[in-house]
Amino acid sequence: MVLDALARLTEERVDHRFKGLPPDAAGLTVGELAAQRRNLFTGGFTTPMLALSAERLEHNLAALETYAERHGLAFAPHGKTSMAPQLFQRQIERGAWGITLAVPHQARVARAYGIRRIFLANELVDAAALRWVAAEQDADPAFRFVCYVDSVRGVELMDAALTASGASRPVDVVVELGAGEGARTGVRTEAECAAVADAVAGARTLRLVGVAGYEGEVPGADPERVRAWLRRLVALAVEFDKAGRFAGLDEIVVSAGGSAWFDAVADVFAEVPELSAPVLKLLRSGAYVSHDDGHYERLTPFNRVPREGGLEPAFRLWTQVVSRPSAQQAFTNAGKRDAAYDLDLPVAKVVRRDGAERPATGIEVTGLSDQHAWLRTSAEAGLEVGDWVGLGLSHPCTSFDKWVLIPVAEADGTVVDYVRTFF
Repeated sequence: MVLDALARLTEERVDHRFKGLPPDAAGLTVGELAAQRRNLFTGGFTTPMLALSAERLEHNLAALETYAERHGLAFAPHGKTSMAPQLFQRQIERGAWGITLAVPHQARVARAYGIRRIFLANELVDAAALRWVAAEQDADPAFRFVCYVDSVRGVELMDAALTASGASRPVDVVVELGAGEGARTGVRTEAECAAVADAVAGARTLRLVGVAGYEGEVPGADPERVRAWLRRLVALAVEFDKAGRFAGLDEIVVSAGGSAWFDAVADVFAEVPELSAPVLKLLRSGAYVSHDDGHYERLTPFNRVPREGGLEPAFRLWTQVVSRPSAQQAFTNAGKRDAAYDLDLPVAKVVRRDGAERPATGIEVTGLSDQHAWLRTSAEAGLEVGDWVGLGLSHPCTSFDKWVLIPVAEADGTVVDYVRTFF
């Protein structure tokens, strides 16, 4: 089923819906275009064009697989980063326990492409979505779904919706421990966590299977504060277990881990004591798959533990210089519609002209309009109208979502695959 669904992606016809693809490829299927192995720079692709590096993508997939294995962690990478079923499948093949998601639509995409385990790192109180979850569970005994709860009211809404749907299997939930005052979702105190757990125990349609949270929301996050919060999370699991809240479970879920602090998660989760059932220590990092040239380049835990490995930025947004009004200014044809800009502006990395590539020395992106990048240039830039400028992007989550079909290119520019996204 999974392979059949993924194969159908290759049967989609190439047309005007997919920006940047060669105009003369219109009418071909994605599979037929991939089989031609066109070159990104000479094969008719138009700018702007976002591409993924085949080699760097593979490197990053392997890096987190190895890291999770080394530290005894199960891995459910956050799928909201890419919303690309082909990448989900590669992550599963690399040993992932399942896929983390954030909202019902994303879960539906994952199920459409055969994902058997979904961790919804969010509260779910939408009655229509809960009916869908119940139907998926009833139809497929092998489907595992887990989501957050952080309020008695939320538990009541879930129970009412699932009862009305006639759900035959309870939905597994984890109590979300908030990262602190002023942070995002999650229960703020251990006493309130117990109250939420009590509400779950009283709901026929729900089953408490663990605790979870997101350390990236810890106020003033630094190694000491993050580890202190993670130890609170572990202590909550221990207290729940002592109170018999996990009685009868085959495994207890303890989950955390974004892309900035997975080293702290590994360290603290290594301290989890023996509980009444085996503990599924579930890491959820997602941005690693493409990494970036900005936010996560600065924040990746591999900067703190370089002996453990490293990640490589896999995105490159190719743009073309369309205007050179002065020696100090140039404009390329990619803007906010094409490039992530919520955390950092793109960074000029390379310039291509007549098949030759050189570093983008003396070129700085100073702003983005809808369809233009504003470049400040110094004397050494040597930039001309018609040059291609390769931009590095910051924040994978808001890079993937601007592109429906993304070429995967080898180092020499040969396009070997196309990644379909669903946002």
